[in-house]
Amino acid sequence: MHTNRLAPSKEEIALLQPFDRLGLDRIELVSTGTQAARAFDALAAATVWGFDTESKPTFVKDEVSEGPHVLQLATLDKAWVIQLHDSACREAAAALLALPGVTKAGFGLGDDRKRILAKLGVDPPGVLDLNHVFREQGWRKDMGVKAAVAVLFNQRFTKSKKAGTSNWANPRLTEAQLVYAGNDAWAALRVHQALGLPCS
Repeated sequence: MHTNRLAPSKEEIALLQPFDRLGLDRIELVSTGTQAARAFDALAAATVWGFDTESKPTFVKDEVSEGPHVLQLATLDKAWVIQLHDSACREAAAALLALPGVTKAGFGLGDDRKRILAKLGVDPPGVLDLNHVFREQGWRKDMGVKAAVAVLFNQRFTKSKKAGTSNWANPRLTEAQLVYAGNDAWAALRVHQALGLPCS
């Protein structure tokens, strides 16, 4: 086992070739009960998902977030961006996250789990924080998706800061938000696959 491995710097990552991302044709927005039911059927057939959430940023001291406002789940073929302002979408999201036997892989998921428990009433089983996997392999700091993609694929994963800090509670998400959210979950799954981890 290696110890004290250092993740590449922002400057080193900036020099890499871009990582291929999902286009909008492979990212499905889920904002109605019908769409949620369709997403549930597709995702329930998989044994591992890329997993992340987005919440409207808070800018005022002591302001409590009402997030997550968006849940994103991905298979290798597609990502689903599930808006949680609709009750049917919340029910489907809670049922999906409660499924046993599914690995839900992502980065820095401690806060996500707390918010999901508060909002959806479920503590998802099978959550795998990929930062822990990298730490066990001797990497010194939390990797995050950008550094993980750089290490495993020698490529640069682009994330729009503007999209990341945008209003995720907005009923109408922009194309930039969909691309950001869908690819965050999908890239985590690609990292999980590249690490050769078991699927459940």
